[in-house]
Amino acid sequence: MLSRKGIIPEEYVLTRLAEDVPDHVRYRARERRARFVGKNGACNVAHKNIREQGRFLQDVFTTLVDLKWPHTLLIFTMSFLCSWLLFGMVWWLIAFAHGDLDHSTRLQRDPREAGTPAGFVPCVTSIHSFTSAFLFSIEVQVTIGFGGRMVTEECPAAILVLIVQNIVGLVINAIMLGCIFMKTSQAHRRAETLIFSKHAVIALREGKLCFMLRVGDLRKSMIISATIRMQVVKKTASLEGEVVPLNQIDIQMENPVGGNSIFLVSPLIIYHVIDKNSPLYDISPVNLHHHEDLEIIVILEGVVETTGITTQARTSYLADEILWGQRFVPIVAEEDGRYSVDYSKFGNTVKVPTPSCTARQLEEDKSIMDTMPLSPKGTIRKRSVKLKPKFTVS
Repeated sequence: MLSRKGIIPEEYVLTRLAEDVPDHVRYRARERRARFVGKNGACNVAHKNIREQGRFLQDVFTTLVDLKWPHTLLIFTMSFLCSWLLFGMVWWLIAFAHGDLDHSTRLQRDPREAGTPAGFVPCVTSIHSFTSAFLFSIEVQVTIGFGGRMVTEECPAAILVLIVQNIVGLVINAIMLGCIFMKTSQAHRRAETLIFSKHAVIALREGKLCFMLRVGDLRKSMIISATIRMQVVKKTASLEGEVVPLNQIDIQMENPVGGNSIFLVSPLIIYHVIDKNSPLYDISPVNLHHHEDLEIIVILEGVVETTGITTQARTSYLADEILWGQRFVPIVAEEDGRYSVDYSKFGNTVKVPTPSCTARQLEEDKSIMDTMPLSPKGTIRKRSVKLKPKFTVS
C-alpha cells in the first residue's frame, strides 16, 4: 500500500487505503499533556459548577464587553428596539386616556388650525394609532424630530414621559456605545502583532546552559515599558503529601538590555540561565518528550504607544516544543545604512555543540566542557571600502 511505501503518512491514510493497516496503527492516538495556556495566549481552563451566577450581573458592563460579537450586537439592537416599543406603548396610552384617539372629536375640524378638532388640544399632535405613537417614540429618543408630531402644554404627564425617555435614551447610548468602543479597542487586539518563536531552545551561552526564545513586534509603534516574565507549570507534591496539579513557579529572566524592561524595536532573544535556583536544573534531553509534565509560560506586558492601553501577550512551550542543542539564526542585518529584519527566518534554528546532560551534572563535572568542540562564531558581513593610496610611485 501507499502508506507502507512512505508516500502517504500513516496518520493521513485514506479510508480505502486503510484496509491493510493494523488496528494498533489505525487507531493509534498520541497522548499529550493538556496545555494550561495555548500557543495563541488563550487560557485552557473551563469553569464549571458556578452557583453564584448573579455576580456577573453586578458588573453588567464587563459582562457585555466579554460577550461574543453576535451576542453583543443582538443586545445592542434589542435594547433600543425594546425601549422604543415600551415608550411607544406609553405614548399610545397617554393619547388614549386623553381622548386623542376618539374619532368623534376628529370629525369637527377647526378651520384656524388644520388637523385639530374645534376646541380640543391633544397631548401629542398627529397621534392616531399605535404606529404613529411608535414613530413619535423613535423621534423623541434619537432626537430626529421630523416636525409632524410634538408635545403640547395640555398634559403634564406627557412632559414627564418626554423627560424620562430622553434620560433613558442617553443612558442606553452611553452604555452600548461604550461597550462597542471597548470591544473594538481591547488589549488583546494589539497582542496579535506580538509574536513568539514556535519553539524554544536550550544551548550553551557563556559556558552555561540557557533556555532561550525569540520575541518580536510586527508594528512600528512601540510597546512602552515592556516587561517579560516566565513561569513553569507542573504537577508537584509537598512534603506533607499535598498534590498541587498546576503549581506555578517563577523563573528568573535575562534580556540583552538588562533590567526588567525590554526595548522591543527589533526581535530579541530572551534567555534564562539554568542554575541551581532554576526549576529546569535537572532537565536533560531525555525529558523533552510529549509525556513529560512540563509547560513553560511566557508573558509579555506593556503599554501601547498609540492608545495608552496596557496589553498582554502570552504563549507556552511544552516539553516536546523545546529543542535541545539548537540556536536561533541571526535575522537582523545592516543594509543601505539601516537595519532590516528578515521575519522569514524568525523561528529558524541551527544545531550547535551542547552536552547531553543536566545543568546539575554540568556544574558538578567541569570536565564535560573540555570535551565539547567550540562552535564557530557568527560572522558579520563587513562593507568593503577601497582606500586610495596617498602616494604614487612612478
